[in-house]
Amino acid sequence: MPTFPRRKKTGGAPRAPRFSRLKRFGRRVEDKGGPRGRGIYLLPNAFTTAALFCGFYAIVMAMNQRFEHACWAVFIAMILDALDGRVARLTNTQSEFGAQYDSLSDMVSFGAAPALVIYEWSLRGLGKWGWIAAFVYCAGAALRLARFNTNIEVVDKRFFQGLPSPAAAGLVVGFIMFMTDPDINISARQVDWVSWFLAVFAGLTMVSNVPFYSFKDVNFRKSVPFIVVFLIALAFALVAIDPPKVLWPIFVVYGLSGYVVFVIQRAKGKRVSIIPTDEPIENDKVERR
Repeated sequence: MPTFPRRKKTGGAPRAPRFSRLKRFGRRVEDKGGPRGRGIYLLPNAFTTAALFCGFYAIVMAMNQRFEHACWAVFIAMILDALDGRVARLTNTQSEFGAQYDSLSDMVSFGAAPALVIYEWSLRGLGKWGWIAAFVYCAGAALRLARFNTNIEVVDKRFFQGLPSPAAAGLVVGFIMFMTDPDINISARQVDWVSWFLAVFAGLTMVSNVPFYSFKDVNFRKSVPFIVVFLIALAFALVAIDPPKVLWPIFVVYGLSGYVVFVIQRAKGKRVSIIPTDEPIENDKVERR
């Protein structure tokens, strides 16, 4: 039986290579000169999702009266929150989606979760005064994160404008861990007004203009003396000996350090705000004239 050659199509679109439809399930292929795709990076957002889970887990544990688990979940969320941004910079996977997602995760882990934990542990017995203090803290965290996102390009990178929300969370849940330590074991009802003051203090300090050192100007790639490495190892050892008794005093010192810087700058007559303005320049021009 004679066979006839198949006629080739002319003028049509070239046939797609085999398995081309499966590329959408893998890594997006981008042309060098084309626009950048709207993909979501997996690695940094995985850390952010884990931090969000820790915040949600802390809320669930507080509702079940398991406050030790809730406090540790918040501290783990702090570690994950510190890693997601650094992982994004190291792998060059920064994105606007990641920045917004990180803020929402911080609101849950360091805003809603600590407020609910401190309320369930101690503030519930104060009635309306208790939930007002918890709301002040939660609202302060939300306003702090919103201001951070809008002023990120204009503030001095060496300082935070107001107490960072992770430090505020450590100040609140660290107090619970400190008081519930077996060696201390102070009842929540004995320190309910201390909890109230601490929640209000943390909430108001987050929205203040008090400068807190950010440690962002520390160059970790620069060589340091051997004694520095030894001191870092010593600090980890001290924390590991008894974390509840060590972590909360650290956050207390950091929470008060901003006010110390504030007072020193005011005593020297320097500008306290970390947002640069044009007022000092105009004053210099007047003095020169």
